[in-house]
Amino acid sequence: QVQLVESGGGLVQAGGSLRLSCAASARPFSRSTLGWFRQPPEKEREFVAAISWSGGITDYADSEKGRFTISRDNAKNTVYLQMNSLKPEDTAVYYCAADFRLRVGHEEEDYDYWGQGTQVIVSS
Repeated sequence: QVQLVESGGGLVQAGGSLRLSCAASARPFSRSTLGWFRQPPEKEREFVAAISWSGGITDYADSEKGRFTISRDNAKNTVYLQMNSLKPEDTAVYYCAADFRLRVGHEEEDYDYWGQGTQVIVSS
């Protein structure tokens, strides 16, 4: 069983930064693709970023390119999402997801395991 636990969410002013973390108990973590998704209030969940098992491939939604950075530390079984220049429209519940099919996907169905989410609120 794979468990993912997000942390690092909170309230921040526009223009500020947050770093989200997702700790995984996975088998083996180093062979998983990891993704971040978010669900803004009253909207569908959407792709934010993903990283391959080696960290050699990363991908981002267009609106996050240049502001967000995904990274992973396989020794700590943790994936991170550094978010800079935050905007009110970044307000959402952020979810970590994992997949073991060795592909970097953008869709929810590309991921088999999900965390419970962490709330990010960006005030204007």
